[in-house]
Amino acid sequence: MNDELTELLPVIRRFAYSLTGHKHDADDLLQGTIERLLSKAVPEDVPLLKWAFRVCRNLWFDEYRARRVRQKAAQSAELSEDNSFDGERAVYHQIQLREVNEALDNLPEEQRVILSLVAVQGLSYKDIAEELKIPMGTVMSRIARARVALSESLNTAKVRTSV
Repeated sequence: MNDELTELLPVIRRFAYSLTGHKHDADDLLQGTIERLLSKAVPEDVPLLKWAFRVCRNLWFDEYRARRVRQKAAQSAELSEDNSFDGERAVYHQIQLREVNEALDNLPEEQRVILSLVAVQGLSYKDIAEELKIPMGTVMSRIARARVALSESLNTAKVRTSV
C-alpha cells in the first residue's frame, strides 16, 4: 500500500489544492489524508484512489466547518481590535472571493467534486467516469449544470453588489 500511496501523492495533492485553493493548506490536508489512510484500514471493495479522494474531501469539510466557526468568533466585536479596511481594492477582492466561495459552496457536492476534478486535476471526462463509476454523460451533465449554476450565482451576486 505504501508504494501505491507514493504513486498517488501528486494526484491527491492536486485534489487537496483544488479544495483548499492554497498550497500550504493543501499540504496540510494531504498530510492529514495520508495519516488517516495509514491509520485506518481501506475497505476491500473500494479502490485506494477513490477512498483517498473521499477521505481528503471529508477532512476538508471538517476543517472548513471548523474555520467558519473560528472566523465567526474572531469577527465578533469583542475580539476585534482594528475595524479598519486595507483599502477599496482589498475590500473589492475580498467580496469577489467570498462570492466565488459561496457560489462553489452552494453547488451540490457531486457537481463541486466533478468540477474540481476537471478544472484543477485536469482529468478527462472518461477518467472521472471510470474513477467514480458513473456514466460519462452524467459527468458531462454535472459539469454543465455546475458551470451554469456558478455563472448564475456570480451574476446574481454582481447585480446585488452593484445595486
